[in-house]
Amino acid sequence: MQKISVALAVFNEAQNLEHCLKSVDGWVSEIVVVDGGSSDKTVEIAKRFKVKIIQTTNPPIFHINKQKALDACTNSWILQLDADEVVTEYLKNEILKILADDKDDFNGYYIPRRNYFWGHAMTKGGLYPDYVVRLVRKNKAHFPCKSVHEQIAVEGNVGYLQSPLDHLSYRTSKDYWRRLIAIRHSRL
Repeated sequence: MQKISVALAVFNEAQNLEHCLKSVDGWVSEIVVVDGGSSDKTVEIAKRFKVKIIQTTNPPIFHINKQKALDACTNSWILQLDADEVVTEYLKNEILKILADDKDDFNGYYIPRRNYFWGHAMTKGGLYPDYVVRLVRKNKAHFPCKSVHEQIAVEGNVGYLQSPLDHLSYRTSKDYWRRLIAIRHSRL
């Protein structure tokens, strides 16, 4: 079976990182975390796991650090995650099956992301499935690094997985307001 790396770019993700890392710990062969200068316990939490940590600055386009994480991965397949995402057991099993077979000609896969808001899965209003490219072959994908809302660009064919990736972006109303205020201040 082909080995898989996990690529994460983080900044002040102490609240989320442990859940994310636990969901991939033990079944991936490499985890690369690019930290953009966190001032909370993000790096301390990452060090509890077997990860390669790269410390750098936090650029205005965060995908620059995501690209650094992709570039630092050494395995033939890369699962790019955000710190507030958790790989479900179903998704793990589907990924392992695909990598064991490796009979298709895909260089990347869309994964259906299940967005949670205050602990509830959002299944209406186009919020599920929220397809994102997250599983890619090494050297066949990159971030254009032009916008904060871009997806990974993949050379060649891209397939679709069926099992969800849980996105726990707003666990509480406090999370929601904190991020909304941070976004407003960044635009001033």
